[in-house]
Amino acid sequence: KKFYAHDEQNQAKTGDTVRIMETRPLSKLKRWRLVEVIQK
Repeated sequence: KKFYAHDEQNQAKTGDTVRIMETRPLSKLKRWRLVEVIQK
């Protein structure tokens, strides 16, 4: 499944395995926030 997540520090790249958490709506599509990059 595809999730639109907010990445404040712009640390994740396409294909990375990341941990996200649900948060308040940040935009029309973004309801998730990046917590950490697990694997690059």
